[in-house]
Amino acid sequence: MDAWEQIAALRREGVDAVVITITAVRGSVPGQVGAKAILTAAGIISGNLGGGKVEAKALEHAMQLLVGDETCVSLTWNLQRDVGMTCGGEMAFLFEKVAATPPWHIAIFGAGHVAQALVPVLANLACRIDVCDTRADWLAKLPRQESISTHLVENFEDGVKFLSAASFVLSITKGHSSDLPVLSEVLRRFPEVPFLGVIGSAAKRAILIRELREIGISAELLGKVICPIGLPIGSNDPAEIAISIAAQLLELRG
Repeated sequence: MDAWEQIAALRREGVDAVVITITAVRGSVPGQVGAKAILTAAGIISGNLGGGKVEAKALEHAMQLLVGDETCVSLTWNLQRDVGMTCGGEMAFLFEKVAATPPWHIAIFGAGHVAQALVPVLANLACRIDVCDTRADWLAKLPRQESISTHLVENFEDGVKFLSAASFVLSITKGHSSDLPVLSEVLRRFPEVPFLGVIGSAAKRAILIRELREIGISAELLGKVICPIGLPIGSNDPAEIAISIAAQLLELRG
């Protein structure tokens, strides 16, 4: 993986980084023009700036940039005067802070047949997935990989604590009676969510909307509820429903 691929990966993973590049040299120096190093809060993760005192000073400055407000700094150091080295050359560095792209978060309530087909599809995308269910056996059937977290909850709506205002939310629980409290809790705690979908029919949506209105959810928030979910493609087979839902999520994510 080259430096640019590594930077892109860090952004997808939500990790801030500083890229340090040697931009010019003069005289006797330990590094060469174009050499790069990448630093995160955990320290240097790749690259080589020549080692020794000058690299240590560059990494120290990069760490300050990582936690500060500046995003791009160019510095030139005389290695004898500024760094305390015996060689008398000069090195110029460019420090670039690369802000993380928050990972796309998808929360799925319910680990039944549709979720079993959907999660492996979504797991191939650059996203983070949380799945909540009251049934340990269904959660255990889901793929095991770093981007997928499973949560055994007493009630489906207990999983709302794993959301943020940027989460895409899917309610695919055991039925209407368990979907309703999930929708209610999401709309009360995270009214800004960009996607709130529930599996079912137009008739089910009408009932859900009526019951949510009766418990005080505003008309504006009720308009966020998407039901049925998925693009109008394919059949009622869970695998095809999963593809239609994944396509809809990608379409609305933009």
